[in-house]
Amino acid sequence: MIFAVMLAACGRKEPAAYEQTAFIMNVPAQVKVYGADGAAGKAVADAVLGEWRRISDEFSFSEPYSQTTLVNKKAYGDWVKVEPEMFYLLQLSMDYYKLTGGAFDITFAPLWPIWKDAASTRKMPAREDIQKALTNMGAGYVQLDPARRMVRFTKPVQINMGGIMRGYCFVRAARLLKELAPAYPVELRLGGNMLAYGARSWDYTIEDPFHDDRVFGKFSFPGGVVMSSSGRDKFVQIEGKLYSHILDLKTGYPIEDFSNLVVYFPDLGNENFIPSAVLAVMGQEKAFALLSKMKGTAAVWLDGAGKDTVFTAPESKASWAKTRRLF
Repeated sequence: MIFAVMLAACGRKEPAAYEQTAFIMNVPAQVKVYGADGAAGKAVADAVLGEWRRISDEFSFSEPYSQTTLVNKKAYGDWVKVEPEMFYLLQLSMDYYKLTGGAFDITFAPLWPIWKDAASTRKMPAREDIQKALTNMGAGYVQLDPARRMVRFTKPVQINMGGIMRGYCFVRAARLLKELAPAYPVELRLGGNMLAYGARSWDYTIEDPFHDDRVFGKFSFPGGVVMSSSGRDKFVQIEGKLYSHILDLKTGYPIEDFSNLVVYFPDLGNENFIPSAVLAVMGQEKAFALLSKMKGTAAVWLDGAGKDTVFTAPESKASWAKTRRLF
């Protein structure tokens, strides 16, 4: 259900904000427009949330009439022509597959029910089941023909591009805001991700992965995008041990020694970003090395024990402050 309210700021003096919320891609979505009247705020919120719903419907793995479903039904053994946007997303997914050496793979469908059942029963899946699932996966079985804008599977795999969809939502939202050019600061949230537009001091708070009532720290920045790959609410407990929901698709198991990765990008205008889920499966060292080549970025990696490692690229305008505790 969507609702809109005018919120008065609490504490420090700041303009009232028009807010509209929804539930998209199985996570909360929120648009705040600071200082706008109801009509102006609604115009921005309707445009952004409408675009996000379109993306969700057209590229969903589970939506029966989505472009993804069409490809999954028809592409095994036959070339299927797809829309330009779908082909772009497929190419992007294949680029991430190559970049991560196969750790990010959109053909992960056989693994998902295995780990979903493990989370429900709290029992580790059988190694044989994992290995069997891996034999029915592999983005290497996905062939793309750019000249004809066509896709084909050489094995009966299934694609699911959920790992890049929220990042793509922000790419589209950034374009929309550039076109609409609202005269007000705008804050967008989709799950644990945030886009901040306009002149304002922005903060992104990171919760302690092991204590629900504690703040671990925060990023402060003048504008841009923050993407989070996990968090305590995404952990699953199996046989007394906490596991991330992010899988290393080379091994079929959750990535190890990991709690969260939060990444700041100063701009998405040139699509100069990589989803945090892709960076997470690369491991801290490789992820930070890649971010060092991207101007103005910053990141904090929380390992399995909750220890933070911070990266800040030269000229980054983001600052990290860890919460201090006396005990």
